[in-house]
Amino acid sequence: MSLLKPYSKLPALNSATILLVENEEHFQQKLANSLVEESAITVNVRLAKSLPLPMENEESRPRIDLVVFIINLTSELSIRSAESSLKYLDAGYFLGKVCFMVTGARSVSVPPDRLVAVRKLAASHHSALLFAEDQTSDGVTNAAARLLTILKVAAGLVPMTTALYLSNLTQCSMPSDSNIPSYD
Repeated sequence: MSLLKPYSKLPALNSATILLVENEEHFQQKLANSLVEESAITVNVRLAKSLPLPMENEESRPRIDLVVFIINLTSELSIRSAESSLKYLDAGYFLGKVCFMVTGARSVSVPPDRLVAVRKLAASHHSALLFAEDQTSDGVTNAAARLLTILKVAAGLVPMTTALYLSNLTQCSMPSDSNIPSYD
């Protein structure tokens, strides 16, 4: 099993490829259907439960411009799967070509430490952290629109903007413990 590398293949004209990684696949297919409706560019969507990707079709696989880890906060397994998959990405992806999308944040059954763990995960990899509503069609459409904006930049389809510049604007950061107010 090899690392997934961002610049190992040439880009295709007016197209972008996004890899959606979700262990439970609840939100993944709905988001993929919404992403391919984009008409200005050709959006190729690849789905995976985890990384590494299989080696047998590596030659026919297109260049992957953006990797999105979808994390369901109601599942501890979802967070662990994303963490274990990160080691199969080349360091070049962490220059604006990786983001984390969180679902289930409004659920009352989510322990607060899971959201903190996901924020730390995104901050430690200098990646964007997006929140999505996966229960409504408007939520899926809004999540797809935000991902398309990031995908176009990551694929080099937005003039005068690079993925590294965008990652500086959208990266998740964690405040230090001294900056967190105490409500006791």
